[in-house]
Amino acid sequence: AAAEQIFVAEGYEGATIRKIADAVGVSSTALYLHFRDKSEILNEICQHAFSILLARCQELAETETDPLVRLRKLLRSYVSFGFENTNAYRLAFMTPVGQIYADEKGLARVVAADLYASFEKGVEQALPPQHDLQRARVLAQILWASTHGLVSIVMMKPHLDWADRDDLIETQLDILLKALETQ
Repeated sequence: AAAEQIFVAEGYEGATIRKIADAVGVSSTALYLHFRDKSEILNEICQHAFSILLARCQELAETETDPLVRLRKLLRSYVSFGFENTNAYRLAFMTPVGQIYADEKGLARVVAADLYASFEKGVEQALPPQHDLQRARVLAQILWASTHGLVSIVMMKPHLDWADRDDLIETQLDILLKALETQ
């Protein structure tokens, strides 16, 4: 949590092992025993965020049988996660890729890929059986980008006079999923 706050407040360049160690109340040396550098700390934060969302996706895949209801719940879960975990969300979904994935085989990269594959599968299942896989991929990216847009603009512009958050979310999901039904 301390590292999340520092990365958000200071940016990747401004966050240092020393600042993180000071915030946690340990020495820099102690932190280096667990992490090679600050990119590993950021990778760990992102991996944790992706893992939470992946677990939610997997749970919905196991418990919700209606594909459209499941997809709506997946999107709602993503948006809710963003608003409930603003620092982790910003770091996982709004940090330049090179800073998160310094290691090509890093766990954050693997979990992020699994998370997206799970989401794309949910979109495919919500489409009619004769759907085109390329079309499903495009629709998955549109749905993800649209919900991300709502989370990020509300998060980054809190001073604007936003409508009720639940109304914003539910109206957006209504519009997106209605459009999906016509595909």
